Amino acid sequence: MDLSSWIERHAAFQPRKVAIRFEGQAIDYATLAQRIRLAASVLAKRGVAAGDRVAYLGLNRPEMIELVFACARLGAIFVPLNWRLAPPEHAYILGNAEPRLLVVESELQAGLPRMERIVLDAAVHDWPDGDVPPAAGQPASPVLIVYTSGTTGRPKGAVLTQDALLCNALNAVHAHDLASSDRVLTVLPMFHVGALNIQTLPALHAGAEVILHRRFDPAATLQAIAAERPNLAVLVPATIAAMIEHPRWQDTDITSLRMVTTGSSIVPARLIQAFHDRDVPVIQVYGSTETAPIAVYLRAEHARAHVGSTGLPGLHCEARILAADGGEAAPGVRGEILVRGGNVMREYWRDPAGTAEALADGWFHTGDIAHRDEHGFFHVDERKKDLIISGGENVYPAELEEVLLEDPTVAEAAVVARPHPRWGEEPVAVVVARPGTAPASAAILRRFDGRLARFKHPRDVVFVERLPRNAMGKVLRYELRAMLAGRARTGS
Repeated sequence: MDLSSWIERHAAFQPRKVAIRFEGQAIDYATLAQRIRLAASVLAKRGVAAGDRVAYLGLNRPEMIELVFACARLGAIFVPLNWRLAPPEHAYILGNAEPRLLVVESELQAGLPRMERIVLDAAVHDWPDGDVPPAAGQPASPVLIVYTSGTTGRPKGAVLTQDALLCNALNAVHAHDLASSDRVLTVLPMFHVGALNIQTLPALHAGAEVILHRRFDPAATLQAIAAERPNLAVLVPATIAAMIEHPRWQDTDITSLRMVTTGSSIVPARLIQAFHDRDVPVIQVYGSTETAPIAVYLRAEHARAHVGSTGLPGLHCEARILAADGGEAAPGVRGEILVRGGNVMREYWRDPAGTAEALADGWFHTGDIAHRDEHGFFHVDERKKDLIISGGENVYPAELEEVLLEDPTVAEAAVVARPHPRWGEEPVAVVVARPGTAPASAAILRRFDGRLARFKHPRDVVFVERLPRNAMGKVLRYELRAMLAGRARTGS
């Protein structure tokens, strides 16, 4: 059975149950099943068959979800593209994936390579009637290639099978106690597995309702929570910050939410507390594109007692923390997170060397550094590649960033490595000042006195107007490192 059978079966059980709400339209399960069949017919007429790739470049809309299931029916592979990328970046991904067909929104066509395409306008697209092809997808069939966010350079295409998405959906059901009575608000871009797979596709697996927005807007999100009464939502730290800083935050009725799910990067405690103060638990999900993404999660009953933790290994996968000596890390000892299970990618597309390295010994090596507390809960400390080694000592940027963000003059901060002729690397704080303040480097650096060992202290503070981020709010540290490498050192 392919993934489109989820929708077919729900259409049989509850044909008039709303599956997707989008800009005033309500698409029930029977209609969604028919739209998926027609989309599969259109793809097949364009020559799409099992194993072929179908790329999509556009904002969130029902057709994007329909294409995922249509590809699953055909045994084809859906390739969502990040609409925030520049044409040369799209050209690289399209050249790597070699899709048979590109489905693109009309306003995003400029600069793309010449290829077979279907162009969508702003209105919901009506798939034309046609002969519906027989189902050809299998549980082991690849169904999704999601290109990593590119925080370290060229993106890699993580290949996820239909079984991986099912396993991920089962983890999501357990993480959220997801039921058919739930209403899920999706505002993050679905070209990322976080938006697509943490709640959206799992909600449709459960027979729930998805309230879909084209893109995130803090005012529209708050309005939707008040008016459409969703129970669940996935928000990254950057979007949480935008919401709680909005003038309507305190006035908005958010009592329909039984939890908010976050992750993607280390989450400042103040963002979690803003929802906890309003009696909405915040849970964290840990994972990556390569793990579909759900691998470790914090359930609602643990949210307040374990603030800052990303929880326990998921119900349908394994996760462990590997110490430097190759053994299991003891509580409190940092090591790399490894994940194993049906949710893990099959491979990196056309990258056997990268695949072999990432899946060594049958585990996916995440590159993330974490520790377990005495209760076994995971705490993500740092990306392995973001670790700063200064004079042979490990410096974890998250520790320093926590101190920086306590400064009332600091709006945002990131700590990255800068080459040093003696120590190899030195930590440097890159800071965005709060509006109306004039922070001084010396005052910021004094905050570390007595808090952290001297070798961990930033050697310099560099002020910028904004931190470069990817679509999910992760700071692009490689851009900051490149910027600092070209600047003269002012520290010692």
